[in-house]
Amino acid sequence: MTTEPAHKPWQDPALTVAARVDALLAELTLEEKIGQLGSRWVGNDMQDEQQIDNEETLNVAPMADVFAKSGTISLEEASRHGLGHLTRVYGSKPLTPSQGAAEVIRQQHIVLANSRLSIPAIVHEECLTGFTTFGATVYPAAIAWGATFDPELVERMAAAIGRDMAAVGVHQGLSPVLDVVRDYRWGRVEETIGEDPYLVALLGAGYVRGLQSAGVIATLKHFAGYSASRGARNHGPVPMGRRELLDVILPTFETAIREADAGSVMNSYSDIDGLPAVADPWLFTEVLRDRWGFTGTVVSDYWAVPFLASTHHVATDMVDAGAQSLTAGIDVELPDTLGFSTDLIGRVPEELIDRAVRRLLTHKVELGLLDADWTPEKSVAPAEAVNLDSDENRALARELAERSIVLLDAGSALPLAPDVRKVAVVGPAAADPRTFMGCYAFPNHVLPRYPEAGLGIEVPTAVEALGSALKGSEIVYEQGCAVIGGDQSGFAAAVEAARGADVTIAMVGDLAGLFGHGTSGEGCDAEDLTLPGVQAELIEALLATGRPVVVVVVSGRPYALGAFADRAAGLVQAFMPGEEGGAAIAGVLTGRVNPGAKLPVQIPRHAGGQPGTYLQPALGAENTGVSNLDPAPLFPFGHGRSYTSFELDDLRISNESVPVDGEFTVTVRVRNTGSRAGDEVVQLYLKDLVAQVTRPVKQLTGFARVPLEPGEAKDVTFTVHADRTAFTGRDYSRVVEPGDLDVLVGTSATDLPCTGRVTLTGDLRVVADRDRRLVTPVTIEKI
Repeated sequence: MTTEPAHKPWQDPALTVAARVDALLAELTLEEKIGQLGSRWVGNDMQDEQQIDNEETLNVAPMADVFAKSGTISLEEASRHGLGHLTRVYGSKPLTPSQGAAEVIRQQHIVLANSRLSIPAIVHEECLTGFTTFGATVYPAAIAWGATFDPELVERMAAAIGRDMAAVGVHQGLSPVLDVVRDYRWGRVEETIGEDPYLVALLGAGYVRGLQSAGVIATLKHFAGYSASRGARNHGPVPMGRRELLDVILPTFETAIREADAGSVMNSYSDIDGLPAVADPWLFTEVLRDRWGFTGTVVSDYWAVPFLASTHHVATDMVDAGAQSLTAGIDVELPDTLGFSTDLIGRVPEELIDRAVRRLLTHKVELGLLDADWTPEKSVAPAEAVNLDSDENRALARELAERSIVLLDAGSALPLAPDVRKVAVVGPAAADPRTFMGCYAFPNHVLPRYPEAGLGIEVPTAVEALGSALKGSEIVYEQGCAVIGGDQSGFAAAVEAARGADVTIAMVGDLAGLFGHGTSGEGCDAEDLTLPGVQAELIEALLATGRPVVVVVVSGRPYALGAFADRAAGLVQAFMPGEEGGAAIAGVLTGRVNPGAKLPVQIPRHAGGQPGTYLQPALGAENTGVSNLDPAPLFPFGHGRSYTSFELDDLRISNESVPVDGEFTVTVRVRNTGSRAGDEVVQLYLKDLVAQVTRPVKQLTGFARVPLEPGEAKDVTFTVHADRTAFTGRDYSRVVEPGDLDVLVGTSATDLPCTGRVTLTGDLRVVADRDRRLVTPVTIEKI
């Protein structure tokens, strides 16, 4: 007599992950396999028309026809053959942690009841500026992470986000965004880490390590080219050659996969040279898996699969769209099952379905979802143990905000004198806490549809923070104008306040939103780089008083400041600094915080978009006289001032010549020559003097944020492998080419006092992707 085993093989943790996956895959019917490749967004109300921004009525997202089709399917129907993912259970409506946990449990039980083999679903959420849910900490936007030049700090933040998500039963986070900025007018600049691939790569990899250290799968997005759309139009076509894609766009993703073992990737909405990314097997199979060795899952961006039919018009219907996407290498369709339905049976080979299911089930095994003792109830912590905006979170948000605020120019007024008698605080960013937060922060992303819910968290305004910081000063506040619109009726009161003050703090910038409900964020692209609304006119009116005016820009993209930069008494750039942004800005203005941040994007002089990003060949980056347009920025990439002073000197290069497979070291001494402690970001750039294709005039190759006490000096050493000079040659092979390199070390892309030269020797070397060195190690030694 035989007895059934206590557990099925796929429930046995003693077996290998692969063996468990194989055992379960063998038990699934074809319909059940396809069921694992789908998802359901039960709480989505984004297709509904709501009253947003006073009386304006608009859809808060595009393509309502696709939304409507997905919204008619019940969870029971969607999971009748099983289900891969549950979409944004916490991130769709204002739910407390206990309410959200109850909903996760409810939805998981429906999935289990409708799955013959009781396979739970992966729960995924957005987490770009923190866990996108009601009452959770809102950290600075990703563009602010870039300004810190501090991968370890970003890793600590992501670990805290991951711990909060894991505590409430979330398994996968849709972050980080690894798109490299190519046009500042694009609405989603705020979601990026900056315009340099190496900066984005290192901070993005830090985020991945942090999130996954908590057991939450990180999802790299948007693969690839999304940030380079024509005219900076959201979802727009990408007129990019493959060489630029390989050298500028893809290295960020490669680094996060090879250096941080990212578990998931999400496609870009855009097409490159006519082929939508979601249907591109070169991207998702040849590059991602065959060249880089990626073994995780590829999830579709929301509705990207049906968009092949409805917006790109390269598929006849949703089934055709699903077949093309699956064939290209998409594994799971989000946020709802439309193209990956059982209608795929007979339209694609079963081995392609098995390929995707195997990847998804591997995640489920690794997450413990298939362990015999897993239950929905055990997947969430007790409500009393969950605090999504803890004191520890807020302290970390404050630290990141303080380290992200860029002092462009201290001018004549910064830091503010401690005995300043009267301060006027003017502008739409001064008292609206939503201006501190990105478009994927819950208060901006969801709560505009639920105005009665408030913000869900405490967000002190800049006016309040300055009042606390300057207790002996009189603070006078006037809005002056709104972020959006042409109403100048508040100018007179603002000007009167400025005339009566010793100094005016003009706080201008962005209000993030979705699809036209903001000046920054998804679907909020800009015609040019003029400050939104009449904010530039407000600054001009304040400057006309003749009184000192400090301009603080709180924004998700850089704006042209050339019209008044020379007349301001100080200039500060705060990239959406999150819930603790008010105190951080006040700290920088008063000098409590000594700023050490650097620009991850350039600040243009003119609103017309000149310059492009710093990463350009000579004819794009230098004023050669062949055009009347001067590409020089007002403030360059990597720029940022301090209330102390630093000196870089004593450049030492280990070798004048190295072979094309060798390495060399670059050492400089950085000294704090001022009177207070501060941080300097030492930046290493390389310039390829002659190459077989045009190369950037300089490219960031290494960096280190160095804390220094007054008078203290440290040696910073970069170890540069020749692979770090590799580029895509004429035949599209990645090569290291013999020849001369200029070595440039300094504190921005234009302030480079330490220069030298290295010669690469030998024959042209073709570099295999999996063997290529992606990182420049740095050591810091106190003198």
